[in-house]
Amino acid sequence: MSRVGQVGQVGRVGQVGRVGQKGHKGATLPDLPDPPDPPDPPDPPDLPGRSCWESAERALAYLARADALPHRAEGEAALLEHLPAAVSRVLDLGSGDGRLLGLVRLRHPDAEAVALDFSATMLERLRARFAGDPRVAVAAHDLERPLPALGGFDAIVSSFAIHHLPHPRKRALYEEVFAALRPGGAFLNLEHVASPTPALHDAFLRAIGSTPVEEDPANKLLDVHTQLEWLRGIGFAEVDCHWKWRELALLAGRRS
Repeated sequence: MSRVGQVGQVGRVGQVGRVGQKGHKGATLPDLPDPPDPPDPPDPPDLPGRSCWESAERALAYLARADALPHRAEGEAALLEHLPAAVSRVLDLGSGDGRLLGLVRLRHPDAEAVALDFSATMLERLRARFAGDPRVAVAAHDLERPLPALGGFDAIVSSFAIHHLPHPRKRALYEEVFAALRPGGAFLNLEHVASPTPALHDAFLRAIGSTPVEEDPANKLLDVHTQLEWLRGIGFAEVDCHWKWRELALLAGRRS
């Protein structure tokens, strides 16, 4: 699976047409200049698990486990509760198969949406889920790279994706999210976070029916406190952890 450092549709950069319907335009992204083709930068040395996403089997196994996470629906309900009352554009970071974005679209059916992921398997699932929906733009993008210029959003959401990034990239992404939010917009990150102690981490694994041997090698978990402090330092208002069950947490902030 190749990484894509900019947004585009199959066959054209800068616009995503109606997914699955050739010749019909749907939700559009701002036109991006055609950059030169520099060589891809090397992967950071601390990413031993990133290559696992190149496997379709690995991606599908992840989706199966994620769907079965205990209390996940509670976290999703809390996220939906804290969406702004008016949402005309929403960005989903690391959309996976589109489960979270589908819930957001049920709450705000008239909102335009942009779904980003870099896994070929996830992108295939996204395009199938939103086929025929002219308001959803599906685009390939690796969150390891800076977000492209996509315009402003009333809500930026994510579900169990950002914890795969190295910590410095997490913080940089939060800064990019803040810049992309419209005034009053909300960032809602349903995330896998670090436990305070190894014993509590082991207890979490047991609670989800897993073991240290089965743990995702791509995980780069970080505690709630550090991430909330980052959000405050960046300029987010009303920063809080709105919901938490063991290592699953909803981190949130708004742009004033």
